[in-house]
Amino acid sequence: MSLVDTVKNVFVPIHREGYPFIGAFAGATLILGLFSTSLFWIGLILTGWCAYFFRDPERVTPVDDRLVISPADGVVSAVGPAVPPRELGLGTGEMTRISVFMNVFSCHVNRSPVRGRITRIEHRPGKFLNAELDKASSENERNGLVIESPNGTVAAVQIAGLVARRIVCFAEANGNVAVGERIGLIRFGSRVDVFLPLDATPRVAVGQTAVAGETVVAEFGDGAATPLVRVS
Repeated sequence: MSLVDTVKNVFVPIHREGYPFIGAFAGATLILGLFSTSLFWIGLILTGWCAYFFRDPERVTPVDDRLVISPADGVVSAVGPAVPPRELGLGTGEMTRISVFMNVFSCHVNRSPVRGRITRIEHRPGKFLNAELDKASSENERNGLVIESPNGTVAAVQIAGLVARRIVCFAEANGNVAVGERIGLIRFGSRVDVFLPLDATPRVAVGQTAVAGETVVAEFGDGAATPLVRVS
């Protein structure tokens, strides 16, 4: 491995959505430095955190239509049956929901859990409750994508949180999306719900850490089995 490759591996790319915020933090830091050395160092630390927040690393995504991949970095906060948001037009029946909560230190670039065609994108204003709460799915501001996958209809819902005030969606309705493809970003702290047909078998447990674009959160097929887990 060359020195250039080593440097590239150390410095994770920053998503372009973060450039204005990093610039604002850096500018404020320079101004504060004119008045106080202590404030300069505080601003420098916050600027570093802002750059870290908007990191956009490459991910190694399993390419298998039987697998559902995590749409977000964070901790799995819910696994079980739930009714999808009404605006998605998926009916009033329950689907299997897997929720991943992102804190302010998580990578916030969201990725598609499956491949398919995006048939619908719906944004709904709402509250900014703690995204870890179950009622955040129905009461918080959110943006939902409905994807027709090889295994049926799947929905990915970006949910704003207590600190988050902006949901960014990169995807477009009626377009095709690949599994693991970047579909959006939420700032600063939030959650993503995945709604799956009931024949999907969850492959994660509450409290498990998930990596967007890499962690298998569910599986389709008769051979799939819910894994046993333990905290160690």
